[in-house]
Amino acid sequence: MNWQPLSPSPDRRPDIEEFLAQIESSPFFASDRPLLITRAPGRLDLMGGIADYSGSLVLELPLAVATLVAAQECPQPSLVAFSTAAESFGELAQAEIPIAELGSALTTTGYSRIKERLERIFDARWFAYVAGGMAVLAAESGAHANPGIRLWIHSHVPTGKGVGSSAALEVAVISAIAALLEIPLTTGQLARYGQIVENQVVGAPCGIMDQMTSACGEEGRLLKLLCQPDRCLGNIPLPPGIEVWGIDSAIRHAVSGSEYGLVRTGAFMGYRMIAAMEGLPVTAVNDGKVQIADHLWNGYLANISVKDWISRYRDRLPETISGDEFIKRFQGITDPVTQVDPERIYTVRQPTAHPILERERVEDFLRLLERQPHTDESLAGLGAIMAGSHASYTACGLGSDGTDRLVDLVQEAGPEHGLFGAKITGGGSGGTVAVLGRRGAGPAVQEIAARYARETGKESIVLAGSSPGAVQFGVVHLVSR
Repeated sequence: MNWQPLSPSPDRRPDIEEFLAQIESSPFFASDRPLLITRAPGRLDLMGGIADYSGSLVLELPLAVATLVAAQECPQPSLVAFSTAAESFGELAQAEIPIAELGSALTTTGYSRIKERLERIFDARWFAYVAGGMAVLAAESGAHANPGIRLWIHSHVPTGKGVGSSAALEVAVISAIAALLEIPLTTGQLARYGQIVENQVVGAPCGIMDQMTSACGEEGRLLKLLCQPDRCLGNIPLPPGIEVWGIDSAIRHAVSGSEYGLVRTGAFMGYRMIAAMEGLPVTAVNDGKVQIADHLWNGYLANISVKDWISRYRDRLPETISGDEFIKRFQGITDPVTQVDPERIYTVRQPTAHPILERERVEDFLRLLERQPHTDESLAGLGAIMAGSHASYTACGLGSDGTDRLVDLVQEAGPEHGLFGAKITGGGSGGTVAVLGRRGAGPAVQEIAARYARETGKESIVLAGSSPGAVQFGVVHLVSR
C-alpha cells in the first residue's frame, strides 16, 4: 500500500519517511480511508525543571527526537493502538478498548474509574497514555469517535531519560485524535489535556512544561514558559555560536517515582506553612486538600521574592516534618495531584527553597543569555547558574551519582573544549544532563559520553538538535494511491 500526502507535506523529515515505510509494510490500516500523521518532540530542560509546578519561569528546547502517530477512523467501535516499541519493554504491541467504555468510565468525580480500568491492562501499560488521551479529549471537549479509531505509534524519544517521552506521546496522540475528529484545540488546551492524562489517568504528578514544549515549541528556539499555569512568553532563538546537548546517565528516571513526588509534596507543604505565617484565609476542602485565598503570590511559591524568603520565611520553616503533624496543624495542601501521607517524614525547607531560588536563577540565566555577543566570561556565567541549579536538585534529594559524574566531566573538559556548564534536568534522580557550550563542541560531548560509558559500564547516548513542536509541525493528511 502506497500512502501519499493530499498536498505537499510541510515537513518531510527522515523520521516521517521511516514512519511511512513502516505503515506501508503493514495491513494495520484500511486502504479505502484517509490517514493522518502527527508528530510531537521530546524536550530538553535547560533551566527551570521541577520548579514548574510551583509557578517558575522555565526554558525548554524541543528536541530532534519525536513521537509519531498515524490515525484512521475504522468501523470497529473501539480504540485500537499499535506501538512499535512495546515489545522491547516486554509488553503487548497492540491493545484496544471499546469507545463506549472510555466514555462510561468518566464520572463527575473525575478520572478515577478510567484510571482503574486502564490499570487492569497489565500487559500494555503504555496504552494508558493513549486511551487516556481519548478519554480526556472526550471529557473536556465532548468529542466522540464514531464509530472507532486505529492508531499506529512510533517514537524516537528515549523513555526513562527525563526528556519528556510521555508528554510527546500524549501530545501526539491527542493531536491525532483531535485532527481526525475535526476538533479545534488551542495550544494551551492540547498541553493541558496531556497533563490531565499524566496526572489523573496515569497518576504521575508532573508539571506542565513537558506538554507545553512538545505542543508549542519551535525548532531551534527555547520555549520561555511561565508556569502560572501555562503562560507562553515566546520562543527565543539560541544565540549564534551557542549549542546545547543532552547526555543520558543511563539511570532510569520516572516522574511517578517516589523521590519526585516527595519533593513536590514538600514544596506544597512549605507553601501552606508560609501562607499560615501571613494569615492568608484557608478553607478545608476534603481528603487533605485546602484552598488558600492568596492575594500575595497568587498560589505560586515561585512568586515569593528571594529577599523575603531569606529574611521572613526560611528560618521559620522546619527542615522536616511528619505527615501526621502537618495534617493536624495545617489540614492539607493545595496540590491537586499529591497527597500528604501521615506515616511519612517530609523534607520541607529545601523543596520550598528550590522554586523560589530557581526562578531567580532562570531570570538571571535569560538576561545573560540574551546579551550579545557571548564571551567566554559570559558563557562561564551561564555555566555557574546551571551549577547552582544542579546543586539545588542535589540538596532536594533528586541527584544521582551518574548525573553528578557527567557534570564533573563537563567541568573538567571546560572552555578549552568549548563546554561551559551542565546540570541535571526534569524530575532528576537520574535521567539526562543538559550541557551548554560553543557551537561545534559536539565531539567533546560525544567523548564525555564515551568516557562515562567506559567508567560506568552504562551505555550513554547524546541528544542533539531540535525540531518543531506539534502545533508548528501540523498534520500530514494522506490517501492510498
